[in-house]
Amino acid sequence: MRARPRGMRLDHVVLASPAAHDVPRALSTYGLEPTVGGEHTGWGTRNWIVALGDSYLELVAVADERVARDNTFGTRVLESTEGDVIGWAVRPHDLDATAARLRLDIVEGSRTRPSGERVEWLMAGLDEAMERPWLPFFIAWRDSAAFPGATPTPPAHIARLVLECDADELSDWLGPHALPLDLRAGAAGVTAVVLDGPQGAITLGRPPAS
Repeated sequence: MRARPRGMRLDHVVLASPAAHDVPRALSTYGLEPTVGGEHTGWGTRNWIVALGDSYLELVAVADERVARDNTFGTRVLESTEGDVIGWAVRPHDLDATAARLRLDIVEGSRTRPSGERVEWLMAGLDEAMERPWLPFFIAWRDSAAFPGATPTPPAHIARLVLECDADELSDWLGPHALPLDLRAGAAGVTAVVLDGPQGAITLGRPPAS
């Protein structure tokens, strides 16, 4: 068995979907079938997952507007329009070392699946990533077996992320990496997610300029 890389890995990309009932239909046209994820504890949001093997797409809608307005993540979802890419997450080899380097607090996150199973993770830099969307937040799963992207037959994989960003700040934030990023000048953050599937390229978000 080939050893898994130990460096920075793309974990998932977050898309807003305020119209929750349209989530499955919106992606099924691309051959991507979301499954119900669950509700985020304390955030007032719920999600759907498109598992891609070593990463995944997360579609997030508001479950409780009152709770969502009381936190940065929920507010970002509330203020977004359908299909907006509102964030992205990476898995560093050592979350503690990454948080220490950037002087970030590590906080806990969780959601409850429809089965009642609780999925838990640790993360750092979420508020910064919501304020400056070209920055990812950092994540580590408490139980790697519960990673939402796991699937034996991924329908596609993320070929690249197109970002409008402050390239110097992003470089300082990430440190050394080999992430599939296509950087452009600007401040919009991730403008497009380009996937490679059996039927060819799939672009979610704003198609990149040629």
